[in-house]
Amino acid sequence: MLEDDFSDVFRKAKRGTGVDDATIAKRTGLAVADLAAWTKGEGIPGEDAARALAPLLGLDPGKLADLAAQRWEPHVGYPADVRHHPHDPHPSNGYLFHLEDGRTAALIDPAGLPATLMRAIGEGPYALRYILITHKHADHCDATADVARAFPDAQIVMHRADVAAIGSLAHKALPITDGEALPFGDAAEIRMLHTPGHTDGSSCFLFKSTLFTGDTLFAGSVGGAFGDVSTYDAILERVRTKIFNLDDATVLMPGHGPPSTVAEEKAHNPFF
Repeated sequence: MLEDDFSDVFRKAKRGTGVDDATIAKRTGLAVADLAAWTKGEGIPGEDAARALAPLLGLDPGKLADLAAQRWEPHVGYPADVRHHPHDPHPSNGYLFHLEDGRTAALIDPAGLPATLMRAIGEGPYALRYILITHKHADHCDATADVARAFPDAQIVMHRADVAAIGSLAHKALPITDGEALPFGDAAEIRMLHTPGHTDGSSCFLFKSTLFTGDTLFAGSVGGAFGDVSTYDAILERVRTKIFNLDDATVLMPGHGPPSTVAEEKAHNPFF
């Protein structure tokens, strides 16, 4: 199931573009009452209505109509070197990925119940090399202290614009910059892509042909724009210029919802 349905995409696009229901109604002839209902998730527009309102919000008409009619969702498996775990009680995704030795691993977003994270790491069992944090929101980093305490040799990696969210551990975080690569094993590396917009420090992490996108890009959607300085337009621009410039077969592991690929998002994400 997709993280965002039609109402989520509709709300995000209206907020991002500043276009309100009255303007949409005037330009399309759609009823304000219907637009308000769709915003709240009460019903969905038909094919013609979805296609009519999309251009005013900078959305792709055909892709938005497909989303409204629930005609698409990705069916992408997890790569062999990636393990997924839930962030209970948060509705967000956590991931571990490991080297071919099956022992050395990196953790994406330490959040939720520490016991769940410890169990996931212990199942390897893995020697934790990195604690990678995509952004500052609690459902992606509120267990950082617990994981760092349990694995004191693991390097915390987080963009400096968001690092205050982990409190006293901020001074231990590696001040990584856009495009910088972290060594991982003898031949592998992890590359950070700075993708501000959801937050100012939002980042994605690329390992081999897998990109962990945090809340920048979901299957069929994008994260909401909550940056202090960065904007909704910044999210779209970073997805186009950084994520969509990766190989089409790159597997996308989002902070919420199911996996996708670059090719699937190019073909089906209504924001592009």
